[in-house]
Amino acid sequence: MDWKIELIAVPVTDVDEAIEFYANKVGFHLDQDYTVTEGLRFVQLTPPGSACSIAFGEGITDMAPGSQTGIQVVVPDADAARQHLLDHGVEASDVDDQPWGRFVFFQDPDGNKWALQQLPPRD
Repeated sequence: MDWKIELIAVPVTDVDEAIEFYANKVGFHLDQDYTVTEGLRFVQLTPPGSACSIAFGEGITDMAPGSQTGIQVVVPDADAARQHLLDHGVEASDVDDQPWGRFVFFQDPDGNKWALQQLPPRD
């Protein structure tokens, strides 16, 4: 039996600002933006090449905006990913070289924290 993580809730304050950030700055694909009923708006975005998406909106999660930490995305090149973020106006950390990978950290306008990891070469 396969168990696949396919959707992670990201709590945000301003849905439209979050769409602008994730779609136009970070580069995620906007899959859905659907108002189900008053008080329930579902927005789904997917990082390029990922099988897992993020969701936010109105009535999606009880988490406080900015409280999501520890989402990690694997990228092929940490330097290129960092440069992409910087080129699109996203503050990003320097590349942090560790034996288990190369990391870049950033956060969204609400303070939700992300890590980008370039995996180390495999033997």
